[in-house]
Amino acid sequence: MSDRYYLGFDAGTQSVKVAVYDGDGECVAQVSHPTTIRYPEPRCVEMDPDEYLRLTIQGIRECTEEMLSKGLDPLAIRSVMGDGIICGITGVDENGDSVTPFINYLDSRTQDDADSVNAMGLDIWGQETGNADASCMFPAMFARWFLKNSEDFRERGCRFVHNAPYILMHLAGLKASDAFIDQGTMSGWGLGYNVLEKKWSEEQLGILGIDPGYMPRIVKPWDVIGHIPSEIAEATGLRAGTPVCGGAGDTMQSMLGCGVFRPGMAVDVAGTCAMFCVSTDGIVPKLSSHGTGLIFNSGSLDDSYFYWGFIRTGGLSLRWFKDSVYGGNVGYEELSREAAEVPPGSRGVTFLPYLTGGYGDMMDASGAFLNMTLDTDRSALWRSVLEAIGYDYMGVTDEYREAGVDLSRITITEGGSADDVWNQMKSDMIGSEAVVMRTRGGAVMTDCAMGAFAVGDEKDLLSVLEKSAEVDRTFHPDEANTGLYRRFYAERMSVVKGMKDVFGTLKAMGGLR
Repeated sequence: MSDRYYLGFDAGTQSVKVAVYDGDGECVAQVSHPTTIRYPEPRCVEMDPDEYLRLTIQGIRECTEEMLSKGLDPLAIRSVMGDGIICGITGVDENGDSVTPFINYLDSRTQDDADSVNAMGLDIWGQETGNADASCMFPAMFARWFLKNSEDFRERGCRFVHNAPYILMHLAGLKASDAFIDQGTMSGWGLGYNVLEKKWSEEQLGILGIDPGYMPRIVKPWDVIGHIPSEIAEATGLRAGTPVCGGAGDTMQSMLGCGVFRPGMAVDVAGTCAMFCVSTDGIVPKLSSHGTGLIFNSGSLDDSYFYWGFIRTGGLSLRWFKDSVYGGNVGYEELSREAAEVPPGSRGVTFLPYLTGGYGDMMDASGAFLNMTLDTDRSALWRSVLEAIGYDYMGVTDEYREAGVDLSRITITEGGSADDVWNQMKSDMIGSEAVVMRTRGGAVMTDCAMGAFAVGDEKDLLSVLEKSAEVDRTFHPDEANTGLYRRFYAERMSVVKGMKDVFGTLKAMGGLR
């Protein structure tokens, strides 16, 4: 066993995961704690940046204590690296402390503002960012909202930061003047930057009405931005002076963790926000055209880029069903075993996973189960939830294929990849071979590999990542099921489009409560 260790964390929507890996790429300690999500008003979703910090510090302490219990020395941890949500920001004061909530991609309060930006009809967005249209989930829109609506930010705000940099800044004892963002997470802003040149765009920020002085400096994920001070060392069990790295975006790290290093690869990031990504060598005009609904980002590595289509409440729909419908008294494994006995199409039951609203011309969409009868049981309901995310994926993958993207094989990563019933379902629905890597939760492992690279313990980052990209399981599409799902998909699309006015009525009814 190696005597060198590296600590990473993933500050996600549903949890904060912290883990320590050794120099051989083996996990020696890990812990996860759930986060709190608040819904203060319709269309508003907020989280607490300081909860993220507390949970990370708690997780680090628990990991160092676990190492001690195994006879391992936590003072041998050589670096701290973390990843977080790319579409979400908070505003901080001069001390680096939050003066606003953390707003992320689940929030749609800025939809009207996004519509107004799109009404400008400007080409600069697509040309410089790869995103032709503004979205209500873009941090650029959240920044505009804070500037208009947060008195605390207008009075004391100095910078906008993402949740991973917020954590890393505090772990390193940095102030707002030192605020940073890595080159990949920067593209999570959606607008306001030049994606190829890896810099903020003063022209775009001027159009958006955002002072460039509010933007953090741009770093590489493996840049050392500071070191653990004595008070954080005491709170965590880390060695004072341990290097702290620049951090990265969760989606970017997940893709690297499952072996996506080059253009032409496809990945299902089966997390809270279910995302279907394809890697490219730059902007693809057909995919960056108006109305696609796709997002374009740069990756953690230099000259890496990808598009992604998303279902904002993908994994969150699963958690909602398990916790709210069944009160948390049933496990995912049990539900999926039952769902395996239900035929494709869930016996006619259809779930609409729009629990935080829709997107595009269906922004008023809401969640619903349709076509239930007295014979409908929980196994059919659960399968319909799983299928709902697959149907939305079918729409995304159709766009990719029309642009000439090869989807003969997809890689499934993150928490949802543990469910083989769901993996086979996706293979059938998309009509592609699906693989799951031996190491599935690749973001934190990738963080630790980058941490080793940052301090010079690894000289070739790609070779380290490639060693972990080992296929564990393969799923082949059943042609008969693929044909059934294509028919069901067409029928489902007809139903959803026909409900546009119904969704508007339901929204109005909700506003009366």
